[in-house]
Amino acid sequence: MADLLVVEDDETIGMALSAGLRAHGHAVSWQRTARGALDAVAGRGFDLVLLDLGLPDLDGVEVCRRVRAAQPGAVIVVLTARSEEIDVVVGLEAGADDYLTKPFRFGELLARVRAHLRRSAALPPAQALLIVGAMVVDVGARRVTVAEAEVALRTKEFDLLARLAVDAGTAVSRETLMADVWDAHWFGSTKTLDVHVAAVRRKLAAGPTGAEAPLITTLRGHGYRLEHSPG
Repeated sequence: MADLLVVEDDETIGMALSAGLRAHGHAVSWQRTARGALDAVAGRGFDLVLLDLGLPDLDGVEVCRRVRAAQPGAVIVVLTARSEEIDVVVGLEAGADDYLTKPFRFGELLARVRAHLRRSAALPPAQALLIVGAMVVDVGARRVTVAEAEVALRTKEFDLLARLAVDAGTAVSRETLMADVWDAHWFGSTKTLDVHVAAVRRKLAAGPTGAEAPLITTLRGHGYRLEHSPG
């Protein structure tokens, strides 16, 4: 049983989501406002947060940032009526792991929740120490350093980089990355993957040792490859 937080101001949607998720064995806390959601995450740990971006008292993107800061290990799935790509990207960059655009079927949401709650056996074992050029990925400590300078990554960003590091120098398809980092039964948009790759690239390049960080090369029509050296 997972501990879920539903943040939704629409009474009909909130009741339906809460009842449906409870019927499938999850513990559910339902909050109708941003303030209620922030109070909830301050006092209790959640496995997964379903967050409506269209909240009445505070912008949902800002709520996402604060929830991520309060619970770095939780999965955040944003629910949005905003269909523009820029809105989706902003939500993902604010700390969300995934999104669903309204209207959606409950079955689709349930499948997505299950996908995020499952841990993939394809990720490297906890004792693994992955070295790619000047970068070291300590899987057990969930710590990445480049030339001994630490790179701060969110949960899925770390998992993505670790998965690429397992096959450094080798092309890894989009489908493989989605299956291994998100879930083997994943379906839906892979825009989530692109935003997470972009975030990892920025963070690797942002530090004082960015010039020594390995590069993630885009292989159009296929996927990505983590290079052994930056040049």
